[in-house]
Amino acid sequence: MATYLVTGANRGIGLEYCRQLKERGDTVIAVCRSACDELKNLGVQIEPNIDITLDASVNDLVNRLQGLHLDVLINNAGIIERVSLDNLDFESIRRQFEINALGTLRVTGALLPNFKNGSKIIIMTSRMGSIEDNTSGGSYGYRMSKVAVSMAGKSLSHDLKPKGIAVAILHPGLVQTRMTGFSGITTSESVQGLIKRIDELNLNNTGTFWHSNGEILPW
Repeated sequence: MATYLVTGANRGIGLEYCRQLKERGDTVIAVCRSACDELKNLGVQIEPNIDITLDASVNDLVNRLQGLHLDVLINNAGIIERVSLDNLDFESIRRQFEINALGTLRVTGALLPNFKNGSKIIIMTSRMGSIEDNTSGGSYGYRMSKVAVSMAGKSLSHDLKPKGIAVAILHPGLVQTRMTGFSGITTSESVQGLIKRIDELNLNNTGTFWHSNGEILPW
């Protein structure tokens, strides 16, 4: 049995992570701003009222978890807001950076004392943050923030390898969530693949950018 912490646990992929990990017998800590009934009914440990864009809020989480060993941190919290060249909403772009990139790095850095040799850190990103794979343009805030968080994950993989901590940078696929307008594969199918990638993660493949189906994606 391993202990997993999942951010953005209240809905979509985060909620499904909590469900599947709980079902297979792992200990789950669900971090969110507020907990829905579905999450409450899973019987996992819930840490609510956490805003990953605020130092004070993340520090509160750290204090709650003081002394607790984490086997896996899944940085899942994120948002998407459509920003086109015809509508360059810089407040939206900044907000997506704060949550998708800086928030992920803030949580990871703050929880480093909870990791030990053999721990794993998961960065949930998107192939929309792949520069090579960008064939359609647009989505400036989301694409740029996902490039940034993928780069953070790659740097973390180098910095943490000497400590025995592996890092995976994962794309869930096009998944049926509110974020995507409920098009694509089911959250269940996506998370099944994502958990396989996490189970396969080690120091030899740390820093890899994977699709949930196991495909290695281009940067």
